[in-house]
Amino acid sequence: MKKKFKLQDLDCANCAAKMEEAIKKLDGVNDATVSFMTQKLSIDADDARFDAIMDEVVKVCAKVEPDCKILM
Repeated sequence: MKKKFKLQDLDCANCAAKMEEAIKKLDGVNDATVSFMTQKLSIDADDARFDAIMDEVVKVCAKVEPDCKILM
């Protein structure tokens, strides 16, 4: 399943790159991109576990950029 999410308060391109790298390492994620310029997250992940994967994505993003929110 592919989905796009708006990001709020993503402050730097370096943080976006770190978030993207960490999300791609999560089990069940096929591909992910985090764009600092557009403040968007695109993710392609396993349909059956999508909600659980998104919970992990939120945790990973909070570690890299505590102020950043994923608007679902």
